[in-house]
Amino acid sequence: MGRFESKTVLITGGSSGMGLAGARRIISEGGKVILTGLNEARLRSAQQELGDRAIVISNDAADPDESAKLADQVQAHAPLNGLWLNAAFASLAMPEQVNAASFDAMMATNVRGPVLQLAKLSGMLAPGASVLLTASSSAYEMAAATSLYSATKGAVIALARSWATALASRGIRVNTLVPGPIETNFRSFLPDEAKSGFEAFVVSQVPLGRAGTADEAAAVALFLLSDDASFVTGSQYAVDGGLIMH
Repeated sequence: MGRFESKTVLITGGSSGMGLAGARRIISEGGKVILTGLNEARLRSAQQELGDRAIVISNDAADPDESAKLADQVQAHAPLNGLWLNAAFASLAMPEQVNAASFDAMMATNVRGPVLQLAKLSGMLAPGASVLLTASSSAYEMAAATSLYSATKGAVIALARSWATALASRGIRVNTLVPGPIETNFRSFLPDEAKSGFEAFVVSQVPLGRAGTADEAAAVALFLLSDDASFVTGSQYAVDGGLIMH
């Protein structure tokens, strides 16, 4: 019997990277997954790879109307035993380059998205379910060019702590995954030269001397989503090779 036998987990932003790695593991441990994403090619690829134990849904976390639509689509598969709010995006900008449009776009996806998704999906969470939010070590790194992204992830950490209190009476746990540099397509918005330079700089700060893999991050996520973490709530788990331990 796997840890997710007869359980259903919804993963937003699950068509690639850590979310997809987690979906593979959940299915291998007997569970079913519901994945959301925006990239149609990645969604099709995920569906083909994962087969009939996965339900793949196109969903834009930035659109405030999409949370209600997602809840309608998920209703038939409730109750949910796990909810991993993972959808997000990043861009780099020095403080003087941030404008209202860039602020609104990142806050809409990274903060308002999970807030509205939880609001609509909370009633579908089974007693004893687990909620996991993906934050980032950027919230602690003090990098000059990630102030806006860092702020969104700091907000996610604060949300998780409050939600842990709010949902505790239902036996629902809420925790935060704090990934450091992970080998995914997350920084694909950068030109190749800038991407390699930025990643080399970040990795140079990591005591373990390398970036992590999506599977390594997913392994910690699945611990928090599973009953193995039945007495863990309101916590932050860094998967960062020691980057923020100081």
